Amino acid sequence: MNGKRITMNNLRKKLYDYIIEEKDSLYAFGEDIFRHPELGYREHRTHDKVQEALLGMGVKDMTTWGLTGIKAWLPGQKDPRLPNIAILGEMDAVVSPEHPQADPLTGAAHACGHHAGLTAMLGAGMSLLKALPELAGNICLIAAPAEEYVEIDYRRCLLASGKIRYLGGKQQLISEGCFDDIHIAMMVHALSDSPSPQICVSSTAGGFVGKSVRFMGREAHAGGAPHLGVNALNAASAALMCIHALRETFRDEDHVRVHPIITRGGDMVNTVPADVRMESYVRAASLEALADANARVNRAIRGAAYALGAGAEIEDLPGYLPLEESRMLSRIFEDNAALLYPQAPVIRNQPFCGSTDMGDLSYVLPVIQPTVSGFTGALHSKDFRVTDPGMAYLAPAVLMAATAADLLAEGGQKAAAVLKEFTPKDKEQYNSLWQEFLSPRSLSGKENICLQ
Repeated sequence: MNGKRITMNNLRKKLYDYIIEEKDSLYAFGEDIFRHPELGYREHRTHDKVQEALLGMGVKDMTTWGLTGIKAWLPGQKDPRLPNIAILGEMDAVVSPEHPQADPLTGAAHACGHHAGLTAMLGAGMSLLKALPELAGNICLIAAPAEEYVEIDYRRCLLASGKIRYLGGKQQLISEGCFDDIHIAMMVHALSDSPSPQICVSSTAGGFVGKSVRFMGREAHAGGAPHLGVNALNAASAALMCIHALRETFRDEDHVRVHPIITRGGDMVNTVPADVRMESYVRAASLEALADANARVNRAIRGAAYALGAGAEIEDLPGYLPLEESRMLSRIFEDNAALLYPQAPVIRNQPFCGSTDMGDLSYVLPVIQPTVSGFTGALHSKDFRVTDPGMAYLAPAVLMAATAADLLAEGGQKAAAVLKEFTPKDKEQYNSLWQEFLSPRSLSGKENICLQ
């Protein structure tokens, strides 16, 4: 047993050293992606840069998924009897127009840290390439598109044209079959506003429903004949107040969050608004709480529209499912963190009220998404940036590489144990879950109330 432990420690040290050797190229890649942000399903330059980096590593077995995503297999045994481990990175940026590195045309900025996670995916792949002969399994790198659930109207056009089935990138990859031959998956996300070293494991993230609402009124001259109109903006404003009044009815343990915005307030100031648009998420910690909160919000919208004599069209779209991380896989990652980064305290079970499409993947595969420090500024804010590149870029690469090596060492015993602990859903069950949750509406169905 001691011999095995020494061998594994030696392998961890090799993986660490391999990544440190590549630190300059990894820093350069990460900073390049940071300076060229792209929004989801539009990450064409990012796709090309990842492809270029993979080719530079000698990786040739790669394919495009989800319009802009990449799936690449490291050269290895390709034995179908051995476990396949996927290491993920995310490609897209978020809308943050005041960020110093924001794209002046789109407002996109890597205020989410995805550039660092994408860099860590490459770093882990670089090191595991050299270690694969010692491991019983296969490694796949997946650059996933469109994690940030933004530009809903644009993505609905992609949906309507049949180019995508889901608005979220990993959801789309699941539906296309990208994960059909993957057994275990992992990625690391940036930890918000964390200038001092720390690592969070076994955290939770809520699920959400994406919501698009159209309030329909009647146009009239706002000065000369407002009594002839039906003000859709007033209906939307009343709906905001009704939603606000609901907040005290949500249980603390359900972590419900509702945060609507008005995306269109009317056509011109001198006309009673007849077409007003709202977007929102409804978030919660569990599917049951999510269904309950979403029903209440829809009731508030319908009631407010009815009270003002307006119409309301509510379109609910699949958001993301709550994240359920593999406990055993989290422990393996945590053990590696304690060994390789003893200066970084490990924080367990920290709740996060945001959402991630890694939650959807957690229903199909055993997954983890720990968070690692190295950043200042809150996520999605103009102040977000890397301040400790060693923690932001290199530590996640080292820890994912070491965790993957743990899974595949000694004949893949730990991978087998992780899989034994997990009860999977297949692709069809996953799709049915969303259909049933949004029932009686279809995946992009609408419910309406008519203009009074």
